[in-house]
Amino acid sequence: MARHFDRIDDCLDDLIARVGPVITLGIPLGIGKPNPWVNALYNRVKATPFLKLRIFTALSLEKPKAHSDMEARFLGPFVERVFGNYPDLAYVTDRHSGMMPKNIDVTEFFYKSGEYLHNDYAQQHYLSSNYTHVARDMLVQGINVVAQAVAVRERGGRTEYSLSSNPDVTLDIVRLMRSSGRSVYRVLVVNREMPFMENDALIDESEVDAIVTEPSCTHTVFSAPNMKVDLTDYAIGLYVSSLVKDGGTLQIGIGSLGDAISHALIVRDRHNAEYRNTLTAMGAPLADSGRFAQGLYGCSEMFVNGFMALIDAGILRREVFPHAGLQRLLNAGKLSVTVDAETLPALREAGVVESPLSMRDVAFLQEFGILREDVTVRAGQLCAGDERIPLDIDTPATLAALNRHCLGHRLQKGIYMHGGFFLGPRDFYEKLRTMPPAKLGGINMTAISFINQLYGQEDLAAAQRRDASFVNTCMMMTLLGAAVSDGLDSGRLVSGVGGQYNFVAQAHALHDARSIMMLRATRRSKGELMSNIVWNYGHTTIPRHLRDIVVTEYGIADLRGQPDHEVVKRLLAITDSRFQAELLAQAKAAGKVENDYEIPVPLQNNLPETVAARLQDLRGQKLLPDFPFGNDFTDEELAIIKVLQRMQAMADSPVQMVKSLIASLREDKEIPTALLERLHLDHPESWRQKLLRQLFIGNV
Repeated sequence: MARHFDRIDDCLDDLIARVGPVITLGIPLGIGKPNPWVNALYNRVKATPFLKLRIFTALSLEKPKAHSDMEARFLGPFVERVFGNYPDLAYVTDRHSGMMPKNIDVTEFFYKSGEYLHNDYAQQHYLSSNYTHVARDMLVQGINVVAQAVAVRERGGRTEYSLSSNPDVTLDIVRLMRSSGRSVYRVLVVNREMPFMENDALIDESEVDAIVTEPSCTHTVFSAPNMKVDLTDYAIGLYVSSLVKDGGTLQIGIGSLGDAISHALIVRDRHNAEYRNTLTAMGAPLADSGRFAQGLYGCSEMFVNGFMALIDAGILRREVFPHAGLQRLLNAGKLSVTVDAETLPALREAGVVESPLSMRDVAFLQEFGILREDVTVRAGQLCAGDERIPLDIDTPATLAALNRHCLGHRLQKGIYMHGGFFLGPRDFYEKLRTMPPAKLGGINMTAISFINQLYGQEDLAAAQRRDASFVNTCMMMTLLGAAVSDGLDSGRLVSGVGGQYNFVAQAHALHDARSIMMLRATRRSKGELMSNIVWNYGHTTIPRHLRDIVVTEYGIADLRGQPDHEVVKRLLAITDSRFQAELLAQAKAAGKVENDYEIPVPLQNNLPETVAARLQDLRGQKLLPDFPFGNDFTDEELAIIKVLQRMQAMADSPVQMVKSLIASLREDKEIPTALLERLHLDHPESWRQKLLRQLFIGNV
């Protein structure tokens, strides 16, 4: 039974006494970290040389930091409003400053994109691992402590705990511990701000060693504010949305591209005529572009705000059930979620239940709500009130009596969203906290081994994940179909593999699934425009033999089953036209495409203005807003962000900066006083402040 501590220090005393001076700690990725508890442990070890601490985790989040006085003036009120009393992790601060103690190591398997690209310590301590292997790899590293922030509630006179945002790796660690007989000190740290999740996220205190309830452990949950969705994002999102099948399965990620897909699916459902007209203008397929009569099922390692928007829109609603036979009947339309006179005959015909019904059959039927809970079995008969009904359901009279007196109303245990962890903006968490119980019960936060792979559950997964669209983002794509998503050819790590490979592998293992890789066709680096579709690259995340569907803002390239010369042609068709000729020449030089091949003329107009023209109708009807799901910025902050982004873009172009300064001196612009006051530029004193003021005015 767990020991309860109302002080972190008392828990740490107990931990060290039971584990010893060498502590190897596993903590969840993202918001499931118990930051105050971790900081207390970190600081104690830091101050005690004979102790040694190793931490294994991923995605260690920190509040936005300003890099200049002007940024600080802008960010200060925003950070205070949005992040509240969220405590940054002490090891993150020390890692950034290069001040990691000698008796502490921190290893992560996934970083915030680009955050540690130039941090040697972080690069050296990166663990390259598929998400599904993280629990195993933590045990390989010898973890002897696991700690997690949990939600709590009082119900029926009992205190209940939930793993909330992060059952992902924790459930797998518990399973591996049991099978290996390993002893690990398990800590639950209560944060009363965490949303309480049901189903697999529930954890009994008998399964842990310590529960910490110190009030300081309750703090604001880290939020990821919605990002602006631009036309490039929307073009990609619209193309992807045209590939999602009604009644199918969806996996997406966080950020503007994920939001673009979710919003495009909502436009498809609510404004279908306008949606289809735009798809026609874009040259996108129309086969799967109708409204959602059946709805979608979400199965994604990350439960993000885009999924919440689809729940709110009534699109994410297709329920799946944890029984392969039952699920196959639902898929075939031989059953519905409503229990009726056809339910038992369909189950009997498919061999899911026998006749006469066994005790196991009765338990199954009650588990899924097909038989009422108050129905019992006595002396070989079903008992419902005063009724006594034989178990032989092949007899018409018996079946009729059973249907009349024993049936439930609706299938139970249905799930429309499986997720491993969640992260989102403030209103995302608030919706989870206030969601009606029946609706919240349809969301199952569970083990990453269930979501990200098929092994050990092949029949069930194939039945549940029908017509799956597994959608991921990459940084670059080679012209032969290899994806670069996590690192550079220098060996430097940008983010991590995470679950990307897992979902690509699933897409090739499931007969009706597709892997969809998204990327923006171009990027700017140090002021230079570069193509994200390249001939070759010295690092790949997804090898070319797993190529499938690739989407840019210029179209869809279906690469499955295609020979190399056709792959080259299809990827060139969605490449920015400013780079097509050079890439084609490289392909010809390598002998991968015919020497006389030329890119068709209609495909030589892949330019930003083409994208804008294709989307002008939806844009004009205000169906493509900058922030489709709201944002945490005030109007004043949005105005400042636009100016600061223009100023940042000029940092690599001194000539443009000078032109902007000159223009600001010549023009007599009306600048809202509030903008200058927010940045303390309303009354500049130093020459630097005066320069910044003029640059700001020049970019308004």
